[in-house]
Amino acid sequence: MATTTQAPSAAPSRKKLVRRLSPDRSQPLRRAFQGVFLALNLWVGVQFYLFVRYYETGGRTVYAPRPPGVEGWLPIASLMNLKVWLLTGDLPRLHPAGLFLFIAFLAASWIFRKSFCSWLCPAGTVSEYLWRLGRHTFGRNFRLPRWLDLALRSLKYVLLGLFLYAVGSMSVPAIRAFLEGPYGIIDDVKMLNFFRFLGVAGAAVVGIIVIASVFVQNFWCRYLCPYGALMGLASMASPVRIRREAALCIDCARCARECPSALPVDRLVTFRSAECTGCLECVAACPAEGALVMAAGRRKVPAWVMAAGIAVLFLGICGYAQWSGHWHTDLPSRVYFELIPNAGEYGHP
Repeated sequence: MATTTQAPSAAPSRKKLVRRLSPDRSQPLRRAFQGVFLALNLWVGVQFYLFVRYYETGGRTVYAPRPPGVEGWLPIASLMNLKVWLLTGDLPRLHPAGLFLFIAFLAASWIFRKSFCSWLCPAGTVSEYLWRLGRHTFGRNFRLPRWLDLALRSLKYVLLGLFLYAVGSMSVPAIRAFLEGPYGIIDDVKMLNFFRFLGVAGAAVVGIIVIASVFVQNFWCRYLCPYGALMGLASMASPVRIRREAALCIDCARCARECPSALPVDRLVTFRSAECTGCLECVAACPAEGALVMAAGRRKVPAWVMAAGIAVLFLGICGYAQWSGHWHTDLPSRVYFELIPNAGEYGHP
């Protein structure tokens, strides 16, 4: 899934290091974004739990309004709503925030190289801190053999293909019937209950993914996440990419060693890869002034420009949804009083 431009071959020579004029601040900036977005998701999660408990108990607990941000965790419903919108021009009445969040994440990944995964996604943030924990504890992370890595990486694209086929094969009336049925109305509650009442098999799967993520960098993101696979495909059309200036590079390979996606940054001039998350770890690790940059063509794209662009896209698209009245799912309380206490009775149609 990568398009590469190979550096011209040349006899190896020892190059003089021209150190950076100023320290790289991309990683503190990116981690600030990760922290804010993780905190936002935790707040949404707590509020949504209180919302669900209120209706489960028949109104005997503290009331909290349903947070629209929870719909960011419903990518399949958002994909369905996107199809309906593109084919009919009608914005959804149910889960509209999910559609606009999906568009915001897709736009950020299209323009800024799958940046949703490394700058915003809470699952990506947790995954990153798990492998950092592993590196700190055991002194290293492990990389799977190339043949196994390639085979496992295909899994997320297989899963994505299955979801795209399922949504693509549904007609607009079928999508509307699904989303407006009992399961579609409370699919967010079903998702919460899956983790609240995790069975032995589910707990074992989650445990395996967590343990694997400690030893292998971004195990979930790299091998299993279909959402990340979609963002990666969108990023293939991104105008920005990592660029290595061969004349300034001292061939220390620190960039390749630090790349969480195990990309051969040190051997290419420019490259586009569906695995590059725009995390800028390679740029931060490079000791040579101007040797490695994120760029659009020949124009350098600093980390603050990426940060500002991601923020503008996210806040602008979500702000428009709120301003235009397409953010909240407005349903009568009686619907929630009827459906939420009986969520376990509604299976997938």
